[in-house]
Amino acid sequence: MATPLSDTPLSPLKTIAVVGLGTMGSGIAEVLARAGREVVGIDISEAQAAKAVAALESSTARALERGRISERERGETLARFRTSTDLGAAADADLVIEVTPESYEIKQQVFRELDAVVRPEAVLATGTNALSVTRLAADSAHPERVLGMHFFNPAPAMKLVEIVSSVLTSPQAVAAVTDLAVELGKEPVAVGDRPGFVADGLLFGYLNQAAAMYEAKYASREDIDAAMRLGCGLPMGPLALLDLIGIDTARTVLDAMYAASRDRLHAPAPILKQLSEAGLTGRKSGRGFYTYEAPGSSTVVRDALTPLSDAPTVSGRTVRSVGVAGSGTMASGIAEVFAKAGYVVVLAARSEEKARAAKARIGKSLSRSVDKGRMTAEAAAGTLDRITPAGSYDAFADVDLALEAVAEDLDVKRQLFTTFDKVCKPGAILATTTSSLPVVACARATSRPQDVIGMHFFNPAPAMKLVEVVRTVLTADDVHATVRELCTAVRKHPVDCGDRAGFIVNALLFPYLNNAVKMVQEHYASLDDIDAAMKLGGGYPMGPFELLDVVGLDVSLAIERVLHREFRDPGLAPAPLLEHLVAAGCLGRKTGRGFREYAKR
Repeated sequence: MATPLSDTPLSPLKTIAVVGLGTMGSGIAEVLARAGREVVGIDISEAQAAKAVAALESSTARALERGRISERERGETLARFRTSTDLGAAADADLVIEVTPESYEIKQQVFRELDAVVRPEAVLATGTNALSVTRLAADSAHPERVLGMHFFNPAPAMKLVEIVSSVLTSPQAVAAVTDLAVELGKEPVAVGDRPGFVADGLLFGYLNQAAAMYEAKYASREDIDAAMRLGCGLPMGPLALLDLIGIDTARTVLDAMYAASRDRLHAPAPILKQLSEAGLTGRKSGRGFYTYEAPGSSTVVRDALTPLSDAPTVSGRTVRSVGVAGSGTMASGIAEVFAKAGYVVVLAARSEEKARAAKARIGKSLSRSVDKGRMTAEAAAGTLDRITPAGSYDAFADVDLALEAVAEDLDVKRQLFTTFDKVCKPGAILATTTSSLPVVACARATSRPQDVIGMHFFNPAPAMKLVEVVRTVLTADDVHATVRELCTAVRKHPVDCGDRAGFIVNALLFPYLNNAVKMVQEHYASLDDIDAAMKLGGGYPMGPFELLDVVGLDVSLAIERVLHREFRDPGLAPAPLLEHLVAAGCLGRKTGRGFREYAKR
């Protein structure tokens, strides 16, 4: 009996069958055909096969109009793609990529039928993002030729391909599909067989927490999505992304992840089950977390949950002057934001020297804006003139808003709010920029907790559009209304959230970062592969380890501990590797070493 895969390298994968011509299968077929491969698209539905042909015709027509391909190249590409409803059409394929629904029964049936059709040396790849490749391989007649080839949607645009090996997979098969991915212009990342692999293993835990946050009515769907887009630079908010992926698909992935990890963070939020079983699966059904113009449409339309922009609101207080406490990067950035918007700003620190140094930093920032043509020299000078440095918080006696941006230490902040209470005039709003500490604890340090609110700016404050507006159970309605109006006045996007650890962004971001550390700690994947996976597969502007080193490992650990203490979920416990690095003084870029080493400045 012939051995399917010998010790010699496989011949080039020239003829490739794609089984399943849904959105992902059609996209993969397009990538292959445009890269010069002979492609056989197979689907039990003739209508689906015809739709895949039409999609390729449409995409190549657009490429022709844009001058990216010639008429001859378009014709050759279309000629390389043929379709069939018979799995027997894969008989001559060098590689078969299965992209059928996420069901063991369906995929196992496809692999059993392929065993009887394809040549012994053909490679079989599954496009699953949730099911066990090992289990699928074990049911195959030749498990050594079975692996995972996980593309990301939309396949023509997304660069990442996760190459998934089981303990049974032949190295020759892995080498062959890895070479193919490179030839397709993709970035292959080699991973082991576990639910979600790298990218989805991190992404779906985050999506699940966002769904649970919405289900708990902590924040609106619009505010959750806006917070993650504007606060983290993500291309889509988590609830909109769940609608795009398919809520039923997300539930399947999370079920598989939970079965393997038993981590509560992977247990599908009940709302995912409720929506799935109601047929509200996202864009493909026309309704999920949002409502769409039609099934398959990306256009969101108003529904009963859409906020009313003209809803009556409580009148806010008048704010003309702002006091900013602190002399660090965040304090100077916030002072710059208010001064640019025309507010009179008092920038106070523990000494006048520190306050003047902070104002000088603002001057340099404004000069850079002038150099880049973002503002005139006159506007920059006027902005700087509106900022008065002070070495005592007594200078806040007449401000309408006093906002602290000092160290993330509750005792320090409470002491400062006690000072605000003494020096600020009646009716002044007192705000904290804390990212993780309880706002109500600051409020209780004053005799006027109704005037205290959270205004969590993001760094760098002049550039980042998001402000999390955190009201406590004691915050007055007019204080909340005033702060939302202020955010709009300084060209920021306010999102409302309650007073609990992490608010929106950090409560969703840091468990994701912690899970990335656990992946490295468990030797599942390397720093570089994880960072690449999240940038190329998830559209993140920075990989998790790049971001951790920028934020600071000590800051990250402190936030992880606050989240764990607040929610008491074992899955939120800081990864030991993160704790060890902090204990060793490896805090990220600021110390020259964190998860990576950096050149000393």
